[in-house]
Amino acid sequence: MNPLRHVFCAASVVTLASALVPAHAQGVIKIGEINSYKAQPAFLEPYKKGMELAVDEINAKGGVNGKKLELISRDDNANPGDAVRVAEELISREKVDVLAGAFLSNTGLALTDFAKQKKFFYLAAEPLTDKIVWSNGNKYTYRLRPSTYMQVAMLVPEAAKLKKKRWAIVYPNYEYGQSSVATFKTLLKAVQPDVEFVAEQAPPLGKVDAGSVAQALADAKPDAIFNVLFGADLSKFVREGNTRGLFKDREVVSVLTGEPEYLDPLKDEAPNGWIVTGYPWYGVKTAEHKAFNDAYQAKFKDYPRLGSVVGYSAIYSIAAGVKKAGGTDTEKLVAAFKGLQVDTPFGKISYRAQDNQSTMGAYVGKTKNDGGKGVMVDYVYLDGAKFQPTDDEVKKMRPAD
Repeated sequence: MNPLRHVFCAASVVTLASALVPAHAQGVIKIGEINSYKAQPAFLEPYKKGMELAVDEINAKGGVNGKKLELISRDDNANPGDAVRVAEELISREKVDVLAGAFLSNTGLALTDFAKQKKFFYLAAEPLTDKIVWSNGNKYTYRLRPSTYMQVAMLVPEAAKLKKKRWAIVYPNYEYGQSSVATFKTLLKAVQPDVEFVAEQAPPLGKVDAGSVAQALADAKPDAIFNVLFGADLSKFVREGNTRGLFKDREVVSVLTGEPEYLDPLKDEAPNGWIVTGYPWYGVKTAEHKAFNDAYQAKFKDYPRLGSVVGYSAIYSIAAGVKKAGGTDTEKLVAAFKGLQVDTPFGKISYRAQDNQSTMGAYVGKTKNDGGKGVMVDYVYLDGAKFQPTDDEVKKMRPAD
């Protein structure tokens, strides 16, 4: 047999064998994702679709460093203990390379501590509590969404313009609600020292007695209301508040209410004139958002929610970090994320070196009942980089890595 022919045949066999080896055996990048899918479907179903779109796009272009992305999702039952148990399972059984996710602030904090103990990279995609990047912050945990501090800081200038002295407050009684209210009080007092907080209602998450809450706030006769409720709690509160005339001739400032996840279900009960953070997907005309919106609607035959943007941006963040790090080695990935820049549907963001918080911003505007459907009007996108405490303040709040 011709020696050259023999070499050629052997090479062909090797090439064919390589082609037949499944992608998993050739190497994939496994993303272990943990979330409260059953408890918070309004946000997390679109979030999962956003992740799926990003994975498909990245893999269609050859993956990252020649490896395809694989997403492995688990439900945490909205329970911090279960979140940690699932994280252990993803690392030990599924051999994931990174962890991501969490929606509720308490589960996010549990995973933040887990990442620190295990020295394992974790991207907190959605939980909003400031503790994740400040008092409980650690080198292994990064956070994507604008925090409670950032979103409240975006709303306070608008609240101050109202020049209302007597404020009532309503919030879910867990970490996210508590930290939002603490920040609102501090920042508003700083610009309006004579402000008074005349009533405070803090129902358990998912268990609001909306009638009694609305009545208690009305009885206090406030000039304005700061609301932090979301999801089903928000819908019940709006219904009972409308019934009791709570919002009539009163200003309302409300975190998250402009997100379609929470505004759309209100339908013809959607309020007029609330000052909110949110996501007016129908009005964002930038090239990067149009590309995302078109791709999302083509794939899912539905419009994106804020969760869609967060899920999509989380996957692209991990991909950018892995590419910069040259792999998934934890220490290299942690270093790569410092100052990492990522293109998202909201434009370019970066992960701050001083506290591992991204500079993703939010839209601030007003709600409008437009023919029986809630929409955002008079909105503007605010860059998250401009709504942060000083570096010296961060150093005081955040433990050294």
